[in-house]
Amino acid sequence: MTRTSRGGRPLIGSGSYLPEDVTFLLTDLSAANLERPTEDREEGFQSGRHYSEDLPVEFQPDAAYLDIYRQALDRSARRVALATGVVAELVRHTKPAPVLASIARAGTPIGILMRRWYRFRHGLDVPHYAISVIKDRGVDHNALRHITERHDPAAVQFVDGWTGKGVMTRVLAEAVGGLGLDDTLAVLADPARCVPLYGTRDDFLIPSACLNSTVSGLVSRTVLNAEHIGPDDFHGAKFYRELAEHDLSRHFVDTIVDRFDEVADEVDREWPRLWSADRTPTWEGWAAVERIAAQFDIPDVIMVKPGVGEATRVLLRRVPWRILVAPDRLGELAHVLALAEARGVPVEEMAGLPFSCVGLVRPVRAEARPVFHTPAARWRPVAP
Repeated sequence: MTRTSRGGRPLIGSGSYLPEDVTFLLTDLSAANLERPTEDREEGFQSGRHYSEDLPVEFQPDAAYLDIYRQALDRSARRVALATGVVAELVRHTKPAPVLASIARAGTPIGILMRRWYRFRHGLDVPHYAISVIKDRGVDHNALRHITERHDPAAVQFVDGWTGKGVMTRVLAEAVGGLGLDDTLAVLADPARCVPLYGTRDDFLIPSACLNSTVSGLVSRTVLNAEHIGPDDFHGAKFYRELAEHDLSRHFVDTIVDRFDEVADEVDREWPRLWSADRTPTWEGWAAVERIAAQFDIPDVIMVKPGVGEATRVLLRRVPWRILVAPDRLGELAHVLALAEARGVPVEEMAGLPFSCVGLVRPVRAEARPVFHTPAARWRPVAP
């Protein structure tokens, strides 16, 4: 039977993942024509159109790029497994029986891995939902109501893949206040140093950042467009059934899970050490972004995308201007260098980066000058 949202619209379900691994609380917009060319989307963004109103054309990698992805997965699988176990244990220390709410779509593979860790290490069958959280538009409140009507709100734990500037942290804090929910975000990697629950603060390649829907359950980015989403609907997304033969979503999860036994003892040593350490957010990543924006005369920090995950996204679905890389991390950035070469994007080495790399979006409208925002205390607006 087709599952439906509050508004009676069909849902995506679990995408291409196992049904027990995740429930996407997303309206199925697979039949809608939402894709727009990258240049058109970029001009729209910089003219005021919101990115959630349409979708990029899905990037389909060639054989050479897929080889880079596989090499990256082989190289970092143990590292991802270790970070998964650490962040999962930190969460369990605060919420003994957590209900995971991952941010679709980058957070969803991480939520699945955390769920698998709980089952592997503790025999826990943890509920896991994937929901839409959109910058400037907040959290899908219909999805939150769906979760809190079925589970203790105090047990809900938001999950994402990594931090860049810390935007999702701010969005959650602003969106769920007063709902009885903990707005703390748990991530696999926190190079921005803006959350207290993380597996590592090192900016390393999480292989799921290399691809789009084919490592994310064949699910698109989330969509909030009044033409397709009514007030009682969950936010939307597309399910790319036609890409099933290229799908690596379950393979990615299984590859990491296969390393759990290998890292279990190290997780048991690492998470208590991290728990007792000072994990207070410092927002060092945001400070670095502001320095880079000033150095390159970029009028809006939103066009500076820090970290290997965000830089990859710039190359896959934005109009990139240049890529900045830390010289000592070049050996870990083969996929970034390959994408940059394919798109003719200059790569510049920059010493002293707190990230492995940073992607800069090319301004397409010289007159566009949006407003800066910065987190100081509780995100005080700062004039440009």
